[in-house]
Amino acid sequence: MYQSDSGNQAFLPRRRPLVFPLLLLTACCFLCLPAAEIQSAVYKVGPDQELHQVENVPWESLVAGDEVQIHWRPQPYHTKWVLCRRGTKDKPIVIKGIPSEKGELPVIDGRRAMTRPELRFWGEQRGIIKIGGARDPADTMPAHIVIENLDIRSARPSFFYFNSEGLQKYFQNAAAIFIEKGEHITIRNCFLHDCGNGLFVAYETKELLVENCSIYHNGISNSYYEHNVYTEAAGITFQGNYLGPLRKGCLGNNLKDRSAGLVVRYNWIEGGSRQLDLVDSEGGDTIRYDPRYRTTYVYGNVLIKQPEDGNSQVIHYGGDSGDESAYRKGTLFLYDNTIVSRRDSTTLVRLSSHGEHMDCRNNILYTSHAGNSFAILDEQGTAILSHNWLKKGWKTAHSRSVGNVESEAEINSGDDPGFQDVEKNLFFLTPNSACLNQSGSLPKAVQENFPVQKQFNGPRGTKERPADSLKDLGALGRQSAE
Repeated sequence: MYQSDSGNQAFLPRRRPLVFPLLLLTACCFLCLPAAEIQSAVYKVGPDQELHQVENVPWESLVAGDEVQIHWRPQPYHTKWVLCRRGTKDKPIVIKGIPSEKGELPVIDGRRAMTRPELRFWGEQRGIIKIGGARDPADTMPAHIVIENLDIRSARPSFFYFNSEGLQKYFQNAAAIFIEKGEHITIRNCFLHDCGNGLFVAYETKELLVENCSIYHNGISNSYYEHNVYTEAAGITFQGNYLGPLRKGCLGNNLKDRSAGLVVRYNWIEGGSRQLDLVDSEGGDTIRYDPRYRTTYVYGNVLIKQPEDGNSQVIHYGGDSGDESAYRKGTLFLYDNTIVSRRDSTTLVRLSSHGEHMDCRNNILYTSHAGNSFAILDEQGTAILSHNWLKKGWKTAHSRSVGNVESEAEINSGDDPGFQDVEKNLFFLTPNSACLNQSGSLPKAVQENFPVQKQFNGPRGTKERPADSLKDLGALGRQSAE
């Protein structure tokens, strides 16, 4: 690093006037030079790499632009760590799995996992990879971190890990990835499974993107409190993910969220007590006073309710704390989704109070049972329906007490919306489908800010939705020739 000695200029001999300008010019040039930047590095981990174990990575000193490459190997990496460092928008800190030639992702296994001795952090029992909240390195607000291409698994009370005090048991709510706090975090193309929660995010988090992940087989037996995903953030988007069934005997929801600025788009969400449980913030003013708290966008998703799913509701929107002043009291925009229920009795949405609203447009709302097995609302709130496909005989509610349901231009065309093969989960529309070219317009602000542009592309990911299917109902529309 260059340092200026300009403070010594007063001691230069005055009897050498020709030298003084030259020295002054030299000093000024030194002052103009930028401070030496810390150079970013690439840390390669794997059997044939410079580092053989994940614990060899200097997690405590990563800087903006650093990239950790974890190469696939036949056996899992039994390791866990904390990320409490800051990248930048242009130079994020990237943790990247390098797949095998067959596309297999490196496995990070929480069972008997070891932590690098230089790391010290609280909440070790809460997850395999933790973001935020540490003593070593010094605690900070992590920022601009990307985690991608990793298979992260097995953190729940049946499993143990090692720390400086010996063998330790995970908590019931342990997660594959636990974000205590962070800003501008991306989780991409990861498998999160066999944990209490697949992903857990606490309320000090801002601007989180979860995309192209497979999150499934999480939860705790006979417990309602652990889920595939449990999140609370200021600004959070889920897109292109496969969210599958929970572990057998687990009673939690698939995606439970308490965020402001929630966008759920182009995902495949199957199983769970509820597919979406979108309730009130527990983080106080940070989330509740965010202007995005009262508006939620759910579009372009395939949502599937299975016969064994415990709750009849596909979606819950509003709150569950009992303090109605904290409820979302806003609008759930639900549009261009394909919603399929194989349960004998189904309710599309429970709105927690009369202050909650649902704007429901251009969806396919299908049940494999009789039309009257499908209801729109539970007991409260207002639902506005427009240009959806439903079976004949659908009901406003299964109970005598019901909120307000307003409906226009619904399509009732027998028992089949024209799926390719509902039993095989092929929900593209056939050429004779009654759902082709039936979409109505969206509210102007919705169309301008959150238009339908893509669709789920299994097993996970997205692709551009063909232009000739944009007016079709549902998440997938017709399958164009490619």
